[in-house]
Amino acid sequence: MFTHTNGEPVKLTATETKIVELFMRNPNRVFPAEEIYRRVWEEEAVVSENTVMVHIRRIREKLELNPKEPEYIKVVWGIGYKMEKQEKGN
Repeated sequence: MFTHTNGEPVKLTATETKIVELFMRNPNRVFPAEEIYRRVWEEEAVVSENTVMVHIRRIREKLELNPKEPEYIKVVWGIGYKMEKQEKGN
């Protein structure tokens, strides 16, 4: 189970959990949407960008204090998404 930045427990779907775990195992690594789709759904990405974008948005709504200005899952414009490694104390 994951925790919202305000300390409340958050329930993620199985797919959302796989995405967050992928990012947590690879902090600061940028993943293109196609690679996220391939790794999480375990099939070739045909039209993956919107699917991944919707899941990222839902994860942010659940985990971030301000989903419009995310602290954890960041977009790297034109490349993909990453989860920034947080320093202790953050």
